[in-house]
Amino acid sequence: MKGTLAQVRSYERGVRLLMVNQFAINLGFYMLMPYLAAHLAGPLGLAGWTVGLILGVRNFSQQGMFLIGGTLADRFGYKPMIIAGLVLRFAGFATLGLVDSVPALIAASAATGLAGALFNPATRAYLAADAGERRVEAFALFNVFYQAGILLGPLVGMVLTGVDFRLTCLVAAAVFAVLGVVQIRALPARRGNDAPDPEAGPRAGVLAQWRGILANRPFLLFSGAMVGSYVLTFQVYLALPLDVRRLVGEGPSGTAAVALLFAVSGLSTVLFQTRVTAWCRARMEPGQALARGLLVMASAFLPLAAAAALPVPGGGVGLWLQAAVPAALSALLLAVGTMIAYPFEMDTIVRLSGDRLVATHYGLYNTVCGVGIAVGNLLTGAALDAARAAGLSALPWLGLAGLGLGCAAALHALHRSGRLVPGPQGARAEAAAA
Repeated sequence: MKGTLAQVRSYERGVRLLMVNQFAINLGFYMLMPYLAAHLAGPLGLAGWTVGLILGVRNFSQQGMFLIGGTLADRFGYKPMIIAGLVLRFAGFATLGLVDSVPALIAASAATGLAGALFNPATRAYLAADAGERRVEAFALFNVFYQAGILLGPLVGMVLTGVDFRLTCLVAAAVFAVLGVVQIRALPARRGNDAPDPEAGPRAGVLAQWRGILANRPFLLFSGAMVGSYVLTFQVYLALPLDVRRLVGEGPSGTAAVALLFAVSGLSTVLFQTRVTAWCRARMEPGQALARGLLVMASAFLPLAAAAALPVPGGGVGLWLQAAVPAALSALLLAVGTMIAYPFEMDTIVRLSGDRLVATHYGLYNTVCGVGIAVGNLLTGAALDAARAAGLSALPWLGLAGLGLGCAAALHALHRSGRLVPGPQGARAEAAAA
């Protein structure tokens, strides 16, 4: 960790603050969100469809508004959107703890989602702009802080929720309030390299900018190829816990096994992300790292497929080990694949944007991946149910491995054709393919 902290200190104040900022954002978010559904269905007594609606509104308002958030960041600067997002999330989280009417809960949920759509693209574009040629290393460090917040947040939330869920909401809201004040006072103002002077003439229309991005074929191909990585990594929250609980139940044994998944995923990233990135940079081109990261993610589901072919023990330690060990190994491999790919993924988006409208590119990219996650989760859930009913429980895992393999092949093809390289080489590859 000393080496990681030394690396952080080597960056300008804005980059350092954004990394700490992201840790606190995830700390506040994950201390509340894992326990929200239980609060809505339990103490508030809401019907299951109402709980799903409230949670779905948050997801839709975030994924559906990423492009708008990125566009606003490119238009008005990164700092205002970061601050606006933090203020909105403060208001949303505080409201979730203070109201019990469904319309107010829906409005609060929508506000928390819109907040993420405002500060996420702006944060990444700011980090990319300030880190300059050290973008890859900066995003590796960013992922360390990101995962540390995810790791610690649920633990803090568990303690607070044990006292009162409203306390959890108010503490999480306070985290965002403090962050907002800190950003106002300490975060330097930053605009994209292509942002015009506010006192200059009229800017290009938003629709014209969006049309230009949609005409950026290498960027769209890259976005489509990377969707699978998000579908695969999200299974740490969906398919893996479902499979563990199917085997060992909902009691303390199941909870311990699921907690192991998150601990393995988060701790491995915190401890090894910067080393993995340094190793990859010394040996691979960005496109190679992306393809190999996807290959590692694809391999993550093979232990689960192998375990599905084994007879299920009747109970005891043997059953727990069969449920927990393959799933934990899968979580570790997904984390390693993400460690390999993520810094180069974030850097590639900047390069393919030509360093223009970077936040808007991040916004569209997040929207594409968000839609992919929603569709992928729907199909994965249906496949798990159908495969178990048919006695083919290994089939969904093999399907997920196949998805990762296909995305790795697509990234390899984009790399080999030069489409992941902006400038003359990429232009020649596009012309040859046209």
